[in-house]
Amino acid sequence: MTDKVVMLTTVASEEEGLTISRALVEQKFAACVNLIAGVRSVYYWKGEICQETEYLLLIKTKDALQKKVADLIRRLHSYECPEIISLPVCWGWEGYLRWIEETVAGK
Repeated sequence: MTDKVVMLTTVASEEEGLTISRALVEQKFAACVNLIAGVRSVYYWKGEICQETEYLLLIKTKDALQKKVADLIRRLHSYECPEIISLPVCWGWEGYLRWIEETVAGK
């Protein structure tokens, strides 16, 4: 197990995704954010089944920065209830994990 995590959020537009991605990297809350276009989401919201095309952000960071990442996403996100979840990185190539460690801010 490592202290690195991949956080996920979906956004409504490429512009919103780029805004959040750049802010996370500029503030050193994330070493890298991948913006994946064309994600089809089917979800239950306010009593209805909804279907949308969204953009997925894969955010590479450290466990200690999760709250800062989540707070920034919530501040910049257009959704009332944005998806913000985190998955632990159980293993990763040592060079890549070291790069994340050296790139992101401390606690």
